[in-house]
Amino acid sequence: MARQLQTDKVLFGTVVVLLLFGLVMVFSASAVIAEEQFNTSYHFLIRQGMWAVIGLVLMVTMMNFDYRRLARPTVIFPALAIQLVLLLMALFLDPTHNTHRWLRIGPVTFQPSELSKVVIVVFLAYFLEMRKGEVSDWKRTLLPIGLVVGVAALLVLKEPDFGTMMALGLIVAAMLFVSGLPLVYFGYGLMAVFPVLFLLIFHVGYRLRRVMAFLHPYSDPLGVGFQIIQSYIAVGTGGIAGLGLMEGKEKLFFLPEPQTDFIFAVICEELGFIGALFVIALFGVILWRGLRAAARCSNDFGRLLAIGITVMIVGQALVNISVVIGLLPTKGIPLPLISYGGSSLVMTLFAIGILLNISQDAS
Repeated sequence: MARQLQTDKVLFGTVVVLLLFGLVMVFSASAVIAEEQFNTSYHFLIRQGMWAVIGLVLMVTMMNFDYRRLARPTVIFPALAIQLVLLLMALFLDPTHNTHRWLRIGPVTFQPSELSKVVIVVFLAYFLEMRKGEVSDWKRTLLPIGLVVGVAALLVLKEPDFGTMMALGLIVAAMLFVSGLPLVYFGYGLMAVFPVLFLLIFHVGYRLRRVMAFLHPYSDPLGVGFQIIQSYIAVGTGGIAGLGLMEGKEKLFFLPEPQTDFIFAVICEELGFIGALFVIALFGVILWRGLRAAARCSNDFGRLLAIGITVMIVGQALVNISVVIGLLPTKGIPLPLISYGGSSLVMTLFAIGILLNISQDAS
């Protein structure tokens, strides 16, 4: 009798808990701002709830969709083309917050770079499986990967979205490492990339100001240092148990956009060290179950796909939390499953659906 496949219930339950927790925290972080701007404190909660439902439908769909069917040229190359077209379209539309990161269709906005991360992960898993044993071949493996990922990364950088570009680099590095690329190649890559990063950071005004604010936030407490200082205050005020849900003060027009990139600061202020540790532990569970699914997967495509998705989610969470507590300069990276934002939420749940399908091989 054939073995009945079982989806990873621990991973599924962890994702649902994070999602519900995120809805609560989005409401707590945004209620006052929403009342001020939209005359209803439920504005952000309702929108996030709608995106959550869409994301859950996609997650359940992908849980029951054989991930091996993604490893086809008829899926991979149209997906690559679509994400490139969407990234290009965003560049030619009117900017939002002085950036070209969003496509707007009526009341709905979508961030193509969130789709790009998932598409790049699927492409790399497919391509690296094809080039098994040839990962060090620069002409047959590294050059094609560099061209495909490089074009997407340049378009994302043009938006500009430096944080997402770096996230793409982290995903590529992790998947190449797991594929067996010798460490010396990463050294060559760093030597090649370092001068470019230096120019992108230290010769672009607003990025340089962010670095200076990171290094010396109190030198301009009402200017470039304001955001990170308010984050420090929120994190420090929470103590062990926090001020209580809905009782935070920094979200009241001090901490800019508290429901998005700095929602972890609100969590720390209202739920304290206990709440922060709870969130970190849940992402730790996702890391554990993702790596477990990769290790037990029966084929290279699924193994690489699981690694890429896990790094995409947990790596982004690590960067967001590091920014909030002052370990990294400010970047526009949301906290997966928790921060307000439909594109990030939907694409994250879509990717987790694929990971849950892969986990059936590990059951």
